[in-house]
Amino acid sequence: MRSSGSRGTVFAPSREYNVALTPLSTATSETPVPMNEQQKPWRPLTVDEISDTFAGAPFPWWIAGGHAIALALGQAVRPHADIDVLILRRDYRRTREFLATWDCWVADPPGVLRPWPVGQPLDSAVHDIWCRLDPNDDWKFQMMLDESVNGMWMSRRNHAITASINDMTWKTRTGIRFLAPHIQLFYKAKTIREKDQRDFDAVLDAGVAMDGAWLRNAISLTYGAQHPWLARIPR
Repeated sequence: MRSSGSRGTVFAPSREYNVALTPLSTATSETPVPMNEQQKPWRPLTVDEISDTFAGAPFPWWIAGGHAIALALGQAVRPHADIDVLILRRDYRRTREFLATWDCWVADPPGVLRPWPVGQPLDSAVHDIWCRLDPNDDWKFQMMLDESVNGMWMSRRNHAITASINDMTWKTRTGIRFLAPHIQLFYKAKTIREKDQRDFDAVLDAGVAMDGAWLRNAISLTYGAQHPWLARIPR
């Protein structure tokens, strides 16, 4: 059951999902091979652990990626090897200070990791940050940075695509914020991987009450009028 309010849409309680984690790499040589940071394993936090980690944060944040789709559906439709958290670029300094005890690494395009100490400014080309408790820990979550203007979310891929903070925010009954499915599917529409198609199909098959008109417009303007998802998105 879903209901709307001034603080976003409220959904079913958060739940955790029993999924098999997929390691990023597996060494086959008998001699240990040093791994670079990208090759180190993931043991992602659960949705509830992310909520605990960001409790009291002085900035807005959202569960994003496949977990946002699972929360909108009320169940997982596929395994998740990691977990994503979205923050607005305007808040990146406060975010790093809030996570001062965490070991955070910036993914410089096209994806080379480097340490991100507290107080270091970020280039506008940086969109992804990997986080863990310490250098010996497995990776716990990935933060994604996106743009904002005049208090509105703004897509970094197309600055004409915006949404109010309220419209992009859905919540579980326990108050965990996650990206509205039309926003998350817009992210996924850029390059359709198998997991993105599964998420799209699951949302449409379940009849999730997302803003289909917004999604159709955003995809058309950003990815073109021939995008294969447009024929299925409700008008």
